[in-house]
Amino acid sequence: MAVIVKYIVVRNGEEKMTFATKKEADAYDKMLDIADNLFEFLEGSDVKLSEEQMERISLLLAENRETVMPILRGVNPKKQPPAKPKKSSEKSGEETGTGKTESKPAPKQKTAKK
Repeated sequence: MAVIVKYIVVRNGEEKMTFATKKEADAYDKMLDIADNLFEFLEGSDVKLSEEQMERISLLLAENRETVMPILRGVNPKKQPPAKPKKSSEKSGEETGTGKTESKPAPKQKTAKK
C-alpha cells in the first residue's frame, strides 16, 4: 500500500486546489490572501464593478504580483529585461512557491592545465 501526502488549500469550507508540497500550497494560499485583500480594496473604492469583475481583477493582480509590484513602484515595465521562458523538461531546479521551478545553470568545470 502506498501512502501519498497531499496538501489541500481550503477557503470557506471549499477545497480550492491540491498540491504535492507544503511550499506550493502555502504560496497558493498567500496568493488567495492577496486576492481577498485586493477584492476588499476594490469593493471599498468609488469604481463600480460587478462582483465577478472585482474577483477576476483581484485574482489577475494577485497571480501576477511579481509583474505588478514594479509597476506600482513606478518602474516602466517596458524597460525591464524580458523574462526568459522556462522549459518544462529541465530536471534541475529549485521550487519557487508558485508551483514552477527555476533552473540554475550547471557550474563550470575547471580543466587542469599541464
